[in-house]
Amino acid sequence: MLLPVGGGWLAAVLALGFCTAASADDVLFENVRIFDGKSAALSAPSNVLVKGNVIERISTAQIAVAGALRVAGNGRTLMPGLIDNHWHAMLARTTPAQAFGDVGFNNLVAGDEATDTLMRGFTTVRDVGGPVFGLKRAIDEGIVKGPRIYPSGAMITVTSGHGDFRQLTDLPRTIGGMLTRMEQLGGAMVADSPDEVRVRAREQLMQGASQVKLTAGGGVSSPFSPIDVTTFTEAELRAAVEAAENWGTYVVAHAFTPAAIRGAIAAGVKCIEHGFLMDEPTAKLIAEKGVWLSMQPLPEDLRLGFPVGSVQRAKADEVWPGIARSYELAKKYKIKTAWGTDVLFSRALAQQQGAILASLARWYTPAEALVMATSTNAELLALSGKRNPYPGKLGVVEQGALADLLLVDGNPLDNINLIADPANSFKIIMKDGVIYKNALTK
Repeated sequence: MLLPVGGGWLAAVLALGFCTAASADDVLFENVRIFDGKSAALSAPSNVLVKGNVIERISTAQIAVAGALRVAGNGRTLMPGLIDNHWHAMLARTTPAQAFGDVGFNNLVAGDEATDTLMRGFTTVRDVGGPVFGLKRAIDEGIVKGPRIYPSGAMITVTSGHGDFRQLTDLPRTIGGMLTRMEQLGGAMVADSPDEVRVRAREQLMQGASQVKLTAGGGVSSPFSPIDVTTFTEAELRAAVEAAENWGTYVVAHAFTPAAIRGAIAAGVKCIEHGFLMDEPTAKLIAEKGVWLSMQPLPEDLRLGFPVGSVQRAKADEVWPGIARSYELAKKYKIKTAWGTDVLFSRALAQQQGAILASLARWYTPAEALVMATSTNAELLALSGKRNPYPGKLGVVEQGALADLLLVDGNPLDNINLIADPANSFKIIMKDGVIYKNALTK
């Protein structure tokens, strides 16, 4: 596994394996067809120069630069790294029982999963719930290989709301009393008044949250959270919105039903997660208000993973039929739609991250789906303003953008299923100008 052109120690390092990172001042991709993250067609054969961690130059003419590491594209597709805007880095692979167990084990598992995530071509994730700040730091400092992480920290919920994984034996809750295990780990925080919400939101921002996550309605995986309920009052939601806006960023709210969605919008929430049970008037409201809708084409295997007869399975059976309808409404009203996976507690499903993206072909063309998972998702990330942990342009292949790039063996605009097979399709994976995978042969 050696780059066709380029020598010395760098080529030797790259030959060692997929997960060996290598860096150079200049990397030159030659003879590639570019999917720029916005267009519905590939470019003419082009050359792309990466200098440091930025795309320095794109040209159909030959680029002459001394000492650059040259990558022979041979007509392959160069595209932006993929972005998953609804990911749970600390919860994707552990079981529910493990999530409340040994912290050291969970962090090691999450670190290994982060490397796998990057090797699937996902160079950025927006984490919408979990104690992810330490993992993000380890990745940013080069200790662990993984994607860029836009962290929310602990999701904020109410007593009995989605994200409240306490047992009945944990009740009654003493206001200002000892935190439960769930809260000590930083997975979720319970807040039952505007003042409590404000404190919990500010705590996440203090730790480095790029956006704040609240659960405005019931959820599938939580034990005591019926789908139809609304949770926070408008005043409570508004307290989080004010805290986030004071920091120049925004609130994202988990919400399925029209009532939950409308309550969140009234409070100033900028992004709705899921929205699977919305009706047509609510879809129209989302579009009129310019609110983002972050949806996930949840796979059937996720629903079937809940035991038959369980509360969670019953709630999943209630939600899943609404997924297709929600995508149809999002298209009808031209809602600003982001994409993510929401994988929880399953390594097997995490490995299907690219396949879940490819399943958008049910509603979108390959180009529309890939635009959503690159430049559109990057637009949502940019809402974090000065809380953006990675200033710079993501999700596009253009001059001045950050160099998160995939070299694909084939044309994903013709065959989106290439994204579902990253081991064979992605010949080079670059994040921040560093090559983490090189599968090119001589």
